[in-house]
Amino acid sequence: MMNMKIKNSLKLSVLFLCLVGMQTSFAQQKKWSLRECVEYAIENNITVQQFELDLETAELDKSDAIGNFIPSFNANTNVGFSRGLTIDPISNTTVSENIVTMSGGLTSQLLIFDGLRNFKQLNRAKLSALSARYRLEGMKDDIRLSVANAYLNVLANRETLNTFRAQYRATEQDLKRTEELVANGVLPEGDLLEIQSTAATQEQQIINAENNVYIARINLAQLLQITDYENFDVLDEGYMIPQSDILDYSAKDIFTKSLDVINNIKASELNVELAQKDLEIAKGARYPTLGASMNYNTRYSSIDYVRDETGRPVIPLSTIPFVDQLWLNDGITYGIGLNIPILNGFTVKNNIKRRRIALERQRLQFENDKLDLEANVNQAYADVNGAFKSYEAATKTVEARRLAYQYAKERYDVGLMNSFDFSQAQARLDNAEAELIRSKYNYIFNLKVLEFYFGVPLDEL
Repeated sequence: MMNMKIKNSLKLSVLFLCLVGMQTSFAQQKKWSLRECVEYAIENNITVQQFELDLETAELDKSDAIGNFIPSFNANTNVGFSRGLTIDPISNTTVSENIVTMSGGLTSQLLIFDGLRNFKQLNRAKLSALSARYRLEGMKDDIRLSVANAYLNVLANRETLNTFRAQYRATEQDLKRTEELVANGVLPEGDLLEIQSTAATQEQQIINAENNVYIARINLAQLLQITDYENFDVLDEGYMIPQSDILDYSAKDIFTKSLDVINNIKASELNVELAQKDLEIAKGARYPTLGASMNYNTRYSSIDYVRDETGRPVIPLSTIPFVDQLWLNDGITYGIGLNIPILNGFTVKNNIKRRRIALERQRLQFENDKLDLEANVNQAYADVNGAFKSYEAATKTVEARRLAYQYAKERYDVGLMNSFDFSQAQARLDNAEAELIRSKYNYIFNLKVLEFYFGVPLDEL
């Protein structure tokens, strides 16, 4: 019976280990889509996390600005023990005995007017929170572009690798056929050496292409902060040239639209408004500040006194109950304070000048950011047009090289072309197909960059 239990336990253990192994294998074989890569990069990027903390801080600043409109309300208390000669805080007379005293109070203050700086600080805090959000989204856009570029680079290198492998398989067939022809004396041995040289060259191309795929995968994994390079891979989604009408618009139209949709430009524009609010806040320091306050205080002492008709303490009496003393010794004070700035060592005046300079600096920065954006849009527009023309030219070149290769192969098969010329035709086709793949993915990426400036979400890459 015991042996049967042991056997059952062993079976369960083996089954559990198999399930764990299958799950681990499944996890290792997972291939990432572009959307998954983008989402993972945004969730785990350290810079994005820092920008999110900046946004949280800006939200807290807004909460502080709202709190400036609320009266402060605080309580305080103090308990003291005295022995020997001391002063009773209630009678303000010298006594020589053990005494316990306590004081407490409530304090409230309200800022009534401070040159409207509290209103302006609240508006500034709202703008600052919005600016932080734009900066965060701008950083996410930059990450999306970087990940998309790295992802397409993996696909481009893999497609190139697949092309080289297909070409090598065709060369292997030619190599077998040439070996037979040389063995039968139909072709000279030099033709076989030439085909062998071509095969060796293609093997080298495959090795280089495999290395390029691996490096591209590492680059993408590093953007995602994934360290398991060996098991990280992407889906072979086989991107085709997407349909887009972005080139129906002029570069000027795209730039005009980009001013309203690019998050970094929105943040730069808000920085000008923030600088304007800082100037208004600095100007508010020239106005008087008006505030109100209220204080409630009470005291207790372990001794009290009989007082004469004038209120002077004359004879110690037994201790009055604690609660009764709190009512007998309490008091309330009210006050309004006015602070008028007159001369503060040019601090207010110079601070206003600094804020004016900062405002002008932000205006210049905003204009410079718009110029940079316009240059980027024009560059992206030119890149798309150039990439599209390169892709069309590469397509025509591949078609021509493929026809030339087919013609050369037919001539080579009947002995009308030597192996060297045939190898050259094949090499030209190999180079043309590799260039077509490169120009294809270069056009796809540049097209998506231009669409990004027009407001097309990068998630739709």
